[in-house]
Amino acid sequence: MDFGYSEEQRILQQTVRQFAEEVIKPRCRELDEKEIFDVGLAKQMMELGLFGITVSPEYGGMGTDYTAYCLVVEELARVDAGAAATVAAGNSLGIGPLNYFGSEAQKREYLPRLCTTHLWGFGLTEPEAGSDAGGSKTTGVLKNGRWTLNGSKIFITNAANSLTLGSTIQCVTGKDAEGKKEYSCIAVLQGTPGFSQKEMHHKLCWRTSNTAELYLDDCEVPEENLLGKRGDGFKQMLTTLDSGRLAIAAMGVGGAQGAFEAALQYANERKQFGRTIGKNQAIGFRIADMATEIEAARTLLYKACWLRDNHKPFQKEAAMAKLYASEVMQRVAHGAVQVFGGYGLMEEYPVAKFFRDQRLLEIGEGTSEVQRMVIARKLGL
Repeated sequence: MDFGYSEEQRILQQTVRQFAEEVIKPRCRELDEKEIFDVGLAKQMMELGLFGITVSPEYGGMGTDYTAYCLVVEELARVDAGAAATVAAGNSLGIGPLNYFGSEAQKREYLPRLCTTHLWGFGLTEPEAGSDAGGSKTTGVLKNGRWTLNGSKIFITNAANSLTLGSTIQCVTGKDAEGKKEYSCIAVLQGTPGFSQKEMHHKLCWRTSNTAELYLDDCEVPEENLLGKRGDGFKQMLTTLDSGRLAIAAMGVGGAQGAFEAALQYANERKQFGRTIGKNQAIGFRIADMATEIEAARTLLYKACWLRDNHKPFQKEAAMAKLYASEVMQRVAHGAVQVFGGYGLMEEYPVAKFFRDQRLLEIGEGTSEVQRMVIARKLGL
């Protein structure tokens, strides 16, 4: 395994870091306080080519690998989790199912727009079906060449803003030969009669990302909106989540890096008892532990990316990376607040936001408990 990055990957990483520092950082606190999803900022990230990173140029994408993709997400999360979530969900959850399982006609219809001008939602989670994706109650009935969908979804990223083109909806479309629920994925465009969206506010974290509730009330779409084969929906969603976990791990690494850098700078500036607090062994050791854990998380993440990019099994490593990076950011953000002391509790200082933004990483795209379950099963338990 090569631990270095290619010249193209480094250029992309540096470009995104500069963009995050110069464009996102000056505005992210205000946007966070007002809970604003900045459409203009999303468009700028599209112009940089940050959507469709792993999609073939044939469909409007960059055509690069998951290592490059996670470098992008890491650099964004180092400054603002909301912007990182927009890009992560846009690529993994929005574009992913269409790119992996869409027909040629669906790819040509949707992917060029999703790589350049629009966003797409991933309709899996329901009010009574979070980690238990098999508990979905949304239904799809096929009759006379049209699907009729009924149900609701919740906590869906990128699904209710002026850039949203539509969402992939997992629904129950019948029962298999053993009498078990049959799940299928169906594409539903914004503006389809019976399909409505409601933006969610008052969030603890990721306030600059767009989160939505989706409602389907006798919503009819053509039969050809089905992704892949009927009954493959559950497998499609699990495959999508396997890759999505890499992006969440990248958010953990990037967010931890941002919190660490803020704590390191503060430790070199803040004076107590006649010297900077970083000279105190208690602070120095805490920061040393932060740096060590971040490096370990980063290595685990990019090993998983390397496995995926080289077409090797990566599901266990992706779950490990997501689990570990999420919890490393928790410890680093906690430690950064401690380094800042009372100031760390004030929103005018960056570590308070890192502390809040970390919390979703242990819940979204499979809780830490689910990751441990996935890892245990991959180990043969």
